[in-house]
This record gives sequence, structure tokens and C-alpha cells, in this order.
Amino acid sequence: MAEHGTLFVVSAPSGAGKRTVLNEVFQEDPTLAYSVSATTRPPRRGEVDGKDYIFLERREFLRRIETGEFLEWAEVHGNLYGTLRAPLRELLASGKDIILELDVQGMRRVRMLEDGVVTVFIAPPTFEVLEERLKRRGANGPDDMARRLEDARTEMAQQDEFDYVVVNDKLEDAVAEFEGIVGRHRRAPRAS
Repeated sequence: MAEHGTLFVVSAPSGAGKRTVLNEVFQEDPTLAYSVSATTRPPRRGEVDGKDYIFLERREFLRRIETGEFLEWAEVHGNLYGTLRAPLRELLASGKDIILELDVQGMRRVRMLEDGVVTVFIAPPTFEVLEERLKRRGANGPDDMARRLEDARTEMAQQDEFDYVVVNDKLEDAVAEFEGIVGRHRRAPRAS
């Protein structure tokens, strides 16, 4: 029987490069599993149900909240997002190590409800670098940019709540540091 896997909860402010770091980590270590969140928002072009998100109608999402199927959930900009308990626990029980992306509030809830959670905050080297990264994206209007920067300040002030903080200054260094954290906390046996 496989050992129980480890759950790694990863948070970062918008613009810190979390997705870039995790994409590299998954390429380097394909044995890691990604926890797919559920959402009520409509799929974006190219997104696949069950791979990018589990897309649910609002009524179905609310029903699942009522029946206790979510480990954690939140409403963000009018859409519901959450982590379904059953698929997450099945993967962990099978010995898979899992990466779960959450905001700080979600991390707190999961850490309260699940044993052995390892929390990692991916931070920019400075707030100014984060602001520049967001500007370079060019995808945010002034109001959205202001909200993201305000949220980033709040999130960065809470990074001490995490087990680890990985500063994403040089991508290869951040990836290596993240892989080191995973290696230190792995309990599941690896295939040779």
C-alpha cells in the first residue's frame, strides 16, 4: 500500500510569478499532482473541464457547499471557487504529492482541516518589481491594477504565516528552492 502523499499549499500575490515557477516544477517533476479547483465562472478559451477547473453551475456549487463536499471555498469577484474534498483525499491516499494553489485565507482553512500540510509563499524580490511585472502584462485596467496592488500588499504582509517563502527573483533559483522544499517533505515513495 502506498504511503500517504504530502499536500503543498502554494500562495502568491498576482505578479509574483507563481504560475511560471509551478510550470517549471511540474516539468522537472511529473510525479507531482495538481489539485484542480472547482469554479462557477465560465471556461475561458482553451480551458478544459476537469483539467484547468471543474466548471460547475452556481446552483450545483451551492448544493455541494451545503453537503460539505468542499474542503475550502470562497467567492471572488462574483464567482465561487473551491477545493473538493474527495478528489484531493483520494490522490493523497494513493501516495501522490499534491500542489494546491490558494489565497492566504484558503491556506489557513486547509491547514486547520488537514494534517501535514506544507505551505509555501512565492514572493517577488520587491514590491516595485511586482508592480513592474503587473504593468508589463498590460492586461489590467487602472482600477484592477490598483486592487491587485492593494491585495498584494496585504498578502505580502502575511507571508510569515507560511512554512516557507520562495523569492522569485531568478526563475531557476526559485524553481530549485521549491524543488528542495518538496524533496524535504516527500513521504510517498518515488518510482525509480
